[in-house]
Amino acid sequence: MAEITPIVMPKWGLSMKEGTVNEWLVEEGTEITVGMPILDVETDKIANAVEAPDAGLLRRRVASAGDTLPVKALLGVLAPSTVSDADVDAYVASYVTPAEDADEGEEAAAYHFADVDGIRVRYASRGGDDAARPVLLFIHGFGGDLDNWLFNLDALAEKNRVFALDLPGHGQSTPKVPGTSLADLSKFVGKFMDVVGIDKAHLVGHSMGGGIAAQMAVDQPSRVESVALISPSGFGDEVNNAYTEGFVKAESRRELKPVVELLFANPELVSRQMLDDLLKYKRLDGVTDALASLNGGLFAGGKQSAKPGAQLKDVGKPVLVIWGEKDQIIPVAHAKNAPSGATVRVFDDAGHMSQMEKANEVNALLKEHVSR
Repeated sequence: MAEITPIVMPKWGLSMKEGTVNEWLVEEGTEITVGMPILDVETDKIANAVEAPDAGLLRRRVASAGDTLPVKALLGVLAPSTVSDADVDAYVASYVTPAEDADEGEEAAAYHFADVDGIRVRYASRGGDDAARPVLLFIHGFGGDLDNWLFNLDALAEKNRVFALDLPGHGQSTPKVPGTSLADLSKFVGKFMDVVGIDKAHLVGHSMGGGIAAQMAVDQPSRVESVALISPSGFGDEVNNAYTEGFVKAESRRELKPVVELLFANPELVSRQMLDDLLKYKRLDGVTDALASLNGGLFAGGKQSAKPGAQLKDVGKPVLVIWGEKDQIIPVAHAKNAPSGATVRVFDDAGHMSQMEKANEVNALLKEHVSR
């Protein structure tokens, strides 16, 4: 059955164990091309379209809408028309989902901790240690963590060394901050790079992380190859403090849900698990104080305190700016303030989290941007 190619449940991020099929996007008998979105799968984080890793004729849709299946479970089958239905049926019947135990060591190895000026920082590293490979450093936004990049890290690690960190006061890093300005935070990220051995990197920043990346390009240009900014702060005055202040103050699922829904064009993407994970983080000692300090320093009164985006035109670095037309946190109108020569892409059907809502398209843009 060498001509039969399985379509299996993908693994998005090392913590993913299973996914639920929402719907198929193609019918049996469709000629599939590499990269074609073929079905929609929901994890405990968010839903995303599965792109075909192989080309071929879709002969069988094995999984049905509503099925919850482990990573690597059989979802469908590709095979030429010359393969008989009996052979396809035999392949499906004999398929055994590989065990996940072998990946437990990989999961442990992919998350690390580093001490940076007395702050314990969790970070992820993918793509090996080949010094000849380009380095990408992913910087999340206010209230986020490195898992905000779960759909992006592995895709970019195919040809690059990839790092992502939990900023101070976020994720599993120490819940205190090194300062409350973009300059303070960008200086800290530079020190993190020193500790983990990154001389220079392409910076990918989201929201507050985009402001940090832009500030680093201004303050530490020798450390920056390029910047890719997703709904970044630092390009205008306004920010929705219903989100920033609401996130700081929310103490229950009921209070947090409408706040987190502001992040997405489709509020149904906010799952119960997502809210529970955020509440667990927010209840850690020191987190609320750290977030309140950052909000006061960066976004007090719904105004951004620093606008390094306006200075990028003088830095001479390649700039990619991505925004969602339905962003309810930082207005998409700020995209017009991108420097001359920047590549700007606005997604009509995305909100503040394009890297999750439009992951496949964002990954393609990032790959093109880094390869220039």
